[in-house]
Amino acid sequence: MRYPFSYIIKLQFLGFRFSGWQKQTNAKTLHDMVDKTISFVIEKGTYKTIGVGRTDAKVSANSYYLQLFTVDEIEKCEFLSSLNSNFSADFRALSINKVERNYNIINAPKVKEYHYYFAFGEKSHPFSAPFMVSLEEDLDIETMQKAAKLFEGEHYFHKYCTKPSENTILKRTIDSCEIVKNDILTANFFPEKSYVLKVKGKGFLRYQIRLMMATFFEVGKGNLDLNFIEASLKEDNDRMFMRNIAPSSGLQLFDIELED
Repeated sequence: MRYPFSYIIKLQFLGFRFSGWQKQTNAKTLHDMVDKTISFVIEKGTYKTIGVGRTDAKVSANSYYLQLFTVDEIEKCEFLSSLNSNFSADFRALSINKVERNYNIINAPKVKEYHYYFAFGEKSHPFSAPFMVSLEEDLDIETMQKAAKLFEGEHYFHKYCTKPSENTILKRTIDSCEIVKNDILTANFFPEKSYVLKVKGKGFLRYQIRLMMATFFEVGKGNLDLNFIEASLKEDNDRMFMRNIAPSSGLQLFDIELED
């Protein structure tokens, strides 16, 4: 079917009860939920959707983009209002804009910013589980902050990617990488002190942020040092990916900058 009209929808979602973005058999996914909701607004079979990228199970997004192709032109304000009325409480549509039919959201240049929220020192309130990861061990935050800074710039990320294909480009650039006190997500059931890893760049590998975060945790525990981090990012690293992966619930796709 030909879809002559194309739109970009900006979404937010809490991913804790979903098995990631990509549609799967016998699993509740974000893309399935979005399409089912759109079917209450637009007749089924007269549209198709493409997400800006995949997310892991339980990962949330403060900013996510969806491209909607339709047979008929839609009234944007009315559509947005109806979409939000039909969305479950863990979804919200922020905006919709018409784009050229040949626009491709997957191939469009973009910069992504990921956040990973965590706390340590004691077990956190269960209500915080969808938003941040809590470790009962003490962590050396100062050394973790130094380790994060080592990831900035162009490096070889063989050790921070799982199951790359022959065509996967493992030499990547991270624009910024830092661990700071969390003053973004707040709630009275969060720990008194919490932290956030902020990572920004044009493209990330499968599980890259979670593998990085798990490595920072090991640095914070004293099991790895800064020399290990520096060596792991060089071209002559052993190219064996890190075995520890941080839980997905602390990860959030915080922002996507779509370049014109």
